Amino acid sequence: MSDSHSHGGNDGRGGDYNRAFVVSVVLNTSFVIIEAVYGIVSNSLALLADAGHNLSDVLGLLLAWGASILVRRRPTARRTFGLRRSSILAALLNAAFLLVVSGGIGWESIQRFRSPAPVEGVTVITVAAIGVAINTLSALMFLSGRKNDLNIRGAFLHLMADAAVSVGVVFAGIAILITGKLWLDPAVSLIVTIVIVAGTWGLLQDSLNLITDAVPENIEPLAVRLYLSKLPGVSSVHDLHIWAMSTTETALTAHLIMPEGHPGDAFLARVNNELHDNFSIEHTTLQIEYGDPNNPCVRANEGGV
Repeated sequence: MSDSHSHGGNDGRGGDYNRAFVVSVVLNTSFVIIEAVYGIVSNSLALLADAGHNLSDVLGLLLAWGASILVRRRPTARRTFGLRRSSILAALLNAAFLLVVSGGIGWESIQRFRSPAPVEGVTVITVAAIGVAINTLSALMFLSGRKNDLNIRGAFLHLMADAAVSVGVVFAGIAILITGKLWLDPAVSLIVTIVIVAGTWGLLQDSLNLITDAVPENIEPLAVRLYLSKLPGVSSVHDLHIWAMSTTETALTAHLIMPEGHPGDAFLARVNNELHDNFSIEHTTLQIEYGDPNNPCVRANEGGV
């Protein structure tokens, strides 16, 4: 039996976004305070709803930031993979929290439809325009990491959704100034809710998949099995498992039946590198078996992909 472990040339933990988190948290916290104050002064539910959404994003950014730090903690005797899965948990909590917030915004919007109140359109437009600039700037700082890290993707999507929502609030303020129709304010709030839910649903699904050890979306398990089964000397593959260790790092374990015997370290190194390069699998463990019918592997007929 032989085990092989590989992390490739990359530790799989993504880039360092500490500066991006610091700047985004400071900017968005300041904007939440401004937006809440002017939302009360102008009697705008759209501004207050957006302030609540932005506050949830500040908390989400803090959660994502904390997780990005925890995944870098070294493994211990008790936590042999370190705290890498904390980034998946952060993404899941972020998605769940946003859905709860959107439910509250939607409910308040429906109530405001029944009893619309005067809104100061100029104030709404000015404050929301500031929000567009702040959220766009913050989102751009996470642009490069959104494709490779679900945790960073969550931060990016929230900030971009905020920018889009703020654009909607600007248009609502303009429409109220032109038409005087107060129902436009809660209408925009409902649109805020729809935007949040739409932007969060995919994040929630991906987070649930990863935290329940599903094969990451960017990896086709049958393709991995086919690759392993076609390796020189391999007669069959069983007990194959592929799962996410974090939002950036994927692990694989498999048993390879090789009747001619152990192929040596060069073979294992090659497989590790090819799994990393072709499937983005960072941590590989392979068990080599001879296929002795008198000593069959107890895992041969069990689950696995």
